[in-house]
Parts: sequence; structure tokens; C-alpha cells
Amino acid sequence: MSEVGDSALAGAGLFVEERQAKILEYVEEHRKATVAQLCLHFGVSSATIRNDLRDLENRRLIIRTHGGAMVKTKTGFELDSNQKQVQNLEAKRRIAQAAVRQIEDGDTVLLDTGTTTLELARLLADKRNLTVVTNDLEIARLLEGGDSLQVVLMGGILRKGFHCTVSYGNSQRQALEGLSVDKAFMGVNSFTLKRGASTPDIRHAETKKSMIAIATTVILLCDSSKFGRTSFVQFARSEEIDLLITDGLPEAEQRKLEENGIQVIVAE
Repeated sequence: MSEVGDSALAGAGLFVEERQAKILEYVEEHRKATVAQLCLHFGVSSATIRNDLRDLENRRLIIRTHGGAMVKTKTGFELDSNQKQVQNLEAKRRIAQAAVRQIEDGDTVLLDTGTTTLELARLLADKRNLTVVTNDLEIARLLEGGDSLQVVLMGGILRKGFHCTVSYGNSQRQALEGLSVDKAFMGVNSFTLKRGASTPDIRHAETKKSMIAIATTVILLCDSSKFGRTSFVQFARSEEIDLLITDGLPEAEQRKLEENGIQVIVAE
């Protein structure tokens, strides 16, 4: 199919948020892009693209240039929750749909903070007699009205811009002592087999370690953009992860993970 044909399909029927997420992915992949290139690729007008680029710049996700945009990178920088919501949204939803199949009625589960775990929380309405432990304020707010759900909200310091609590000294570890969850669904910023799962924030890493310590099964929700990267602080060694759910992974990489004892599910 021609590039123009692909473009028409790419732009047709997308919500604004979905198109902007795909524009961001395109710019990150190519490092920079012109308005003309984006118009051709997505099959929309230059006015639409310019509005999208303005919105993405306002969220501090790209740098606008004369006639286009370029990728914005910063070592150790972490997007806040609002910024993450537009990234890889389709992949996160597929991962969430695969993850919810791991949850059974009557389970006690832990949902780490993050946009992928938030998508998972949206799918829990049909589950019965669940207990959900979380440090994510948005997840707790979403689930509080569920008739068959009990929510345990972890205390700690509010991490501004991320809608979650993080550890203050040993506060969260002590609060979780004595608790046990069947499955912990963990978000991640970066993952490699050698380095394991990592995150840019030290206090957030401590919180995640406390979560993993009380879980019978640790499930990592990791979209394909996170592979091969490392962040500042490791919170889980590869051998601590039981199951990894992703939207895409080369077969050779999947075999390596499975040879090292990590079950892999690639969401369709």
C-alpha cells in the first residue's frame, strides 16, 4: 500500500488523544518531523497537525520548531501522569486487557501507580469480591464506587504531578508488613534482563520494593518502548518477576526471558 494510503488509514477514525499519541511516537522514532510529513503520514490537514503539536508542546512532550517538531529528551527525566496518558495508549489498553485475564474473583491484588495499571483498573467492574491495594489516587477514586471491591489505599508522601503516594523512610514497608496479596501488577519506566526493572525516583523505587515483598506473584506491565532502557534506580531484579505482559517483543528476546524463568504474554 502506498504511503498516502497508509496515511488515510492512520488518520481515519482516531480520537484526538489517540492521534496525538501516534504523532508523539512518530516524532520519537524519527527524532524530528515536519508538518508536511505528519500531514502525509496521518492523512489530516496542516491545521490539525499544528493544533496537535501545540497541545503536545503545552504538555512538554515535544519541542516545536519552525515547520515541525523535534523529540524532547533529558537524562533521568520522567513524564508526569498527565503527560504519560497520551503515550502508547493503544498498547497500554491491550496490555491491560491481557492483564485482567490473570485476575480471578476473590483475589487480593496490588495495583502499582501508572497509566497502564489505571487502564487495568477500568476493566475490574465485572470482577467480584476483589481487594485492591494501591498507592494511586486515581485508581482508588475510580474503584471506590465498586459494590464488590474493597480498596486499601497506601499512605505516604504525595508525589506531586503523579497522583500517588511514595515511601517516607520505612513508612510504607512497615504499613504493608503482615499483608499478603495474590498478584502485584507493577508499572515500569525501563527494563532489561541484566538490570531488571527500574525507575527514575528513589522513593518510588522503595515503594515498589515494598509492594513486591508482599506479593505471591509479581506481574510486570511493560509496553515495548520500555525495553532496552535503564533508569536511575532498580526496584526489581529479573528473577523477582514471574510474568511480563507486553504489546510486542522479538521472539529472540522472549526466549531469553523465558529461559531466565520469566513467563511472557504478548497482548494481541
